[in-house]
Amino acid sequence: MDNNNGGTKRVEISDPHPPETPLIQASGISKIYNHSGARIVVLNRLAFKLGLGETIGIVGASGIGKSTLLHVLGTLDRPDAGILEYSGKDVLMLDDSRLARFRNRSIGFVFQFHHLLPEFSALENAMMPVLIGGVGKKTATQAAEAILVRVGLKDRLTHRASELSGGEQQRVALARALVLRPAILLADEPTGNLDRKNSDHIHSLLMELNQEMGMALVVVTHNMELAALVSRRVTIANGALLEFQ
Repeated sequence: MDNNNGGTKRVEISDPHPPETPLIQASGISKIYNHSGARIVVLNRLAFKLGLGETIGIVGASGIGKSTLLHVLGTLDRPDAGILEYSGKDVLMLDDSRLARFRNRSIGFVFQFHHLLPEFSALENAMMPVLIGGVGKKTATQAAEAILVRVGLKDRLTHRASELSGGEQQRVALARALVLRPAILLADEPTGNLDRKNSDHIHSLLMELNQEMGMALVVVTHNMELAALVSRRVTIANGALLEFQ
């Protein structure tokens, strides 16, 4: 292992208490873009392992590949090379329609911008993943109402998204991501657009729900207060992961 001047060292990225089969195990993940004739290697044979219920923060400067990695882990973007296993199954072998069904059922997403439908109510927005999964409206309504109440929006269920504050909108987005109780939540700068008070509220919710639901959490963030709450912190250098000790 080689020490560098940034306070990090290159190590094998692995769960300190690994289950027999990790929730996620990625190996040889590469992602390359061509821009104006230049070949840009963003991820270079990257390896990643995540256990059930584990929390990890991906930190570092803009442009190093944090969001690219999150999109690959979330199957929103296929890598140019590599294997991505969920519970021992390489999901990259699935065709696009089966991969979309897997993603809807197993992975929750929260982004910096909430991406809610502004004319739909909080309840209707949170119901969407359940309805897309083919579940009936009654069950979808019950599931969405339960998670919205849990994130503190009991009195805002019927309000349109456009009528909610920024913090409330992000809590609806969090509820929508978790309504199907996914095994993992992927969050990309989830508080990057919020003030300090609302950021602290979302931070607390993320950690509480991680414990209550047993979901794994991977968060891309510039917010070091949020990064300090997770169990592991990594960054990306030359397309590979570096773990902070």
